[in-house]
Amino acid sequence: MPDSTHNYCLILAGGVGSRLWPTSRACRPKQFIDLAGTGETLLQQTYHRFASFLPESHIYVSTQVAYLPLLHEQLPGLPEANVLAEPVRRGTLAPVSWATGAIINMDAEARIVVTPADQVIYEPQRFAEDVLHGLDSVATHKGVLILGVPPLRPETGYGYVQAGEPVASSDRIFHVKTFTEKPNEEFARLFMDSGEFLWNTGLFVFGAHYMLHNILKHVDAYADEFPELTSSQASTGQVPRYYESLPNLSIEHALLEHTGHRYVQRCRFGWADLGTWQGIATDILLAPLRNTPRPPSDIKTDGRGNITLHTEALFDNASGNIVRLPSGHLAAISGLEGYVVTEQDGVLMICPKDDAAAMRRLQTLAHLSDVGT
Repeated sequence: MPDSTHNYCLILAGGVGSRLWPTSRACRPKQFIDLAGTGETLLQQTYHRFASFLPESHIYVSTQVAYLPLLHEQLPGLPEANVLAEPVRRGTLAPVSWATGAIINMDAEARIVVTPADQVIYEPQRFAEDVLHGLDSVATHKGVLILGVPPLRPETGYGYVQAGEPVASSDRIFHVKTFTEKPNEEFARLFMDSGEFLWNTGLFVFGAHYMLHNILKHVDAYADEFPELTSSQASTGQVPRYYESLPNLSIEHALLEHTGHRYVQRCRFGWADLGTWQGIATDILLAPLRNTPRPPSDIKTDGRGNITLHTEALFDNASGNIVRLPSGHLAAISGLEGYVVTEQDGVLMICPKDDAAAMRRLQTLAHLSDVGT
């Protein structure tokens, strides 16, 4: 049995969450918001979820320098040594590389799980068991392990991983056959019906040595800086001097699609990516299908598909809407179908919930007008 004292976690909390504008803003993105009235922000939920089965001293958070006040306000007990303060955004590969280099200097046998800060996890006990199973697996089998969940619908906004042959001695871990990012509806339906594809949750697990070896092997842009990354002086508290010159790369495209030892684990926990208003609405409506209680929150639905998040609303001849307003505000909606109605800090948006392009246009107009940023 692998020694669990070598397990670590990196929470990625540096994104801007622009697809949930105007609730999520550059000044306070979604990971720092209590989106559904649970009493905790998404970052706090993520941190406490991992702290329930990992030592808190082994949990690290990367975020932008501009968000440090929010981070310290929401996680006041997080030591400075466990914070990676990014001076600029450089995709996910940069903070993962920085954290891996620093952690391996403290623990040569480290295994790390990397997680976004903005997900909803159902069935936390199963989640803990699945993550620990993955950490145990990479302790004995070199490689990068993606945590996947069976799709509940032909979702076009998620990434998919096709599972190939099972790994010896495991009925839950498979070789990765293909990756597909945001397929059209026809392919998404084929993926779901085939039973071979899992949603890519964005959670992945690896041994620290294996990760650093593959960064050097597959990412040429990191080669010059690699000695500093792995030096005995590398630490989470000191930004690598080359950081701002690194290219903007995601770990999925720069590494996971190229490494030879990549696996996917079929997980049992319920999962939702809070990426878009439409996605939030769909996942809330499908939550009862999981036969598990929804996380404590002020979410209400009616018989016509209207959803309110921490909001009081009256509906007349209205259906399929999602509404989130500030506390103390009342929405009275008639004749509206399939819209998002949301207000934050003086900005009210009313837009079709499945029209992401229109939301981007409104956000751009607001930015050009110097409002709502």
